[in-house]
Amino acid sequence: MSGRVVTSALPLAPYAACIGDDLVRWAGEAPHRPFIRERADGSTHSPWRSLTFGAALARARGIGGALLEAGFSAEEPLAIVAENGIDHAVVALAALHVGVPIGPLSTGYARADADPRRLQTLLDVLRPKAVYAPDERVAARIAAAVPAIPVIRDLARRNGDPARADAAFARITPDTVAKILFTSGSTGLPKGVITTQRMMCANQTMLAQAWPHVTRNPVLVDWMPWSHVASGNKVFNLVLRHGGTLYVDAGRPLPGAFATTVANLREIAPTVYFTVPRGYALLAESLATDAELAQSFFSQLRGLVNAGASIPSDVRRQMLWLSASTGGKTIPVISPYGATETAPMASAVWGDPQPDVESIGLPVPGVEIKLAPFEDRLEICVRGPNVTPGYWRNAAATAAAFDEQGYYKTGDAGDFIDPDRPARGLVFRGRLAENFKLSSGTWVNVGAVRVALIEAGGGLVEDAVITGRDRDDLGALVFFGLERARQITGVLDGDRAALAAHPALRAAVGRVLAAHNEVYRSSTTRIAKAILQTDGPDRSSGELTDKGTVNQRIALERRAALVAALYELQSTLAVIAAPSLALEPNRYFRDPVPAPGP
Repeated sequence: MSGRVVTSALPLAPYAACIGDDLVRWAGEAPHRPFIRERADGSTHSPWRSLTFGAALARARGIGGALLEAGFSAEEPLAIVAENGIDHAVVALAALHVGVPIGPLSTGYARADADPRRLQTLLDVLRPKAVYAPDERVAARIAAAVPAIPVIRDLARRNGDPARADAAFARITPDTVAKILFTSGSTGLPKGVITTQRMMCANQTMLAQAWPHVTRNPVLVDWMPWSHVASGNKVFNLVLRHGGTLYVDAGRPLPGAFATTVANLREIAPTVYFTVPRGYALLAESLATDAELAQSFFSQLRGLVNAGASIPSDVRRQMLWLSASTGGKTIPVISPYGATETAPMASAVWGDPQPDVESIGLPVPGVEIKLAPFEDRLEICVRGPNVTPGYWRNAAATAAAFDEQGYYKTGDAGDFIDPDRPARGLVFRGRLAENFKLSSGTWVNVGAVRVALIEAGGGLVEDAVITGRDRDDLGALVFFGLERARQITGVLDGDRAALAAHPALRAAVGRVLAAHNEVYRSSTTRIAKAILQTDGPDRSSGELTDKGTVNQRIALERRAALVAALYELQSTLAVIAAPSLALEPNRYFRDPVPAPGP
C-alpha cells in the first residue's frame, strides 16, 4: 500500500524496559511521596487518603506473590472490573510486576441494567483465570453472568511471597504482555488489544519529549476510567513515570455528577488536565461563573488535553480565553491523536497550538505515520514501538490490521492541513467505517458534520447521530442539553419527553439547523431533518461510551425505527420530537464471536 509518510525530526530517546522500573525508582527515591490519593468514600466531604510510592511497591510485591501462588500466568490473565482507586491500582501494579496480563473492563458492563451478554462476550475473548471485582454487587452480577469464572473481592489485601514476585519481575522484558485493553466496538465486536511493556514505556518517553513542560512534576485530578487507554495508560503511567500525584476524581461529566469534579478541582490545582469534550463544556460553564474555581484551576496548570473526540471550537476558544483572563497566560489546549492500538499517543501538536484548527499535530518521536489511499480518502496508518503486536487470541483480526509494510491501519481518515507544507500538521477526518455515501455516491465525513452541528448548537446540541446512508440528504438524531432546553422553554422541571415536544425547543433547534446549513451548503454537510430524542444515549447498551461520546453504530442500530421515521418527513427543513416508537433491542453482541487464533 503506497502513501505519503511523515516522521518526527526528533529521535526517540532511550526508554525503560518495563513500567515496574518506574515504580521501583520512585519507591527508592521518594518512598513517602503520595502516588495516588482518593476520597475515603468518594464523597467530597471525606478526607483524602494516600498510597505512597513505597507502599505501592510493597503491595505490588505482596499481591504479585499471591497471584503467582494462585496459578496466574502470562497465558491466564486477571480481569479487573473495579472503579479507579488505590485497591485497583495496587492489584494492577502487582500483576504488571510479575508478568500477569490484566484485562481492565468498564464497570458499566456490570451495571444492574447492563446486558450480561456484553460482559460474557468480553470474558469469552479474554479467558481470564479470575475476575477481580471488589464491589459486592458488581461481583454478584459477574458471578451470575459467567459462573464458570471465579470472582475475587479481597485480592488487594492478599499477601504472597515477595521474593517470588521479585524473581518474576526480573524476567519481565519489553515484549512482556502487560494488558489486554478492549476497543469500544464502534466498528464491530470489541477486540482485545495486546499492550506490551514496550508500548507503554516508549509512549511515555514520546510524551515527555513532545511535552516536557507539561509532564514535569505532574499533579492530576482525573475521573476517566482505567479500563480506557487514555487514562489507564497515558494518565496513570504519566504520574508513575514522573513521580507525580494522581487524585482520583469520583465525578463524571454528567448532570448531577459533575459537581463532585468541581469540588475536587476547587481543592486540588492540577498541573495538566485531561477530559473529554463534554467535560470541557461543563468545566467552561463552571469556570465562567465561578472566579474562585477559575483561580484555583489555572493557578498551576500547564496544559489542557482533550481525550476521545474533538473539542468544539467554541469550547476551545472559551477555555483559552478563560486561562488568559484568569491567570494572565494562555494555557495550550492540546489535541493528541492515537488509538488503543498505539498505547495511545501517535501524534500531537508541538509548541503553541492552533486554536482555530483542530490539528492532531505531527508524529511524536519514534513514530511514523503514513497517509494511505483508501477509496476517495486517506487512511492514517502508524508504525513504531508504541504499536500493538496484535489482538488477543485473534489471529485473523491481527492479520487484517496491518499492511504489507507493517503499518497498523487505524481505520481513521486523515490529511495534511496543507499538503504543500506538511510541517503544519495533520487533521482527523473521521472514522472510515462511520462515513457513508449518499444516494448520489458522494462520501459524508460523519465526524466533521457531527462536530459542526454541535458547534452550531452553542450548547443546545449535546451530541448527535448523523444519518443518510444511501439517502438523498442528511438527517440527525439530536440529543439536546437538558438545562439549556429548560432555559429555552421556561419549563424548569420538564423531562426530556416534555421538552422535546415543546414548540420553543423545536424552533430553537430549527434555528440551529438553519445556521449550520447557512455555512455548510453541500449535500454532504447540509442537514435537512432532525428528530429530538426523548431520552439520552443509553449507557447500558453501549450507546454512550466511557469517553462520553455516542457510539454511532450502536445508536443507529437501536434507533433504526426513528431513522425510518425521520425520512418519512416531507419538509425540507424539519424538526420533530421522537415518535412513540420502541427502540430496537441492542444487537451489539448477537453476532458470533470470532474464533480465536492460534
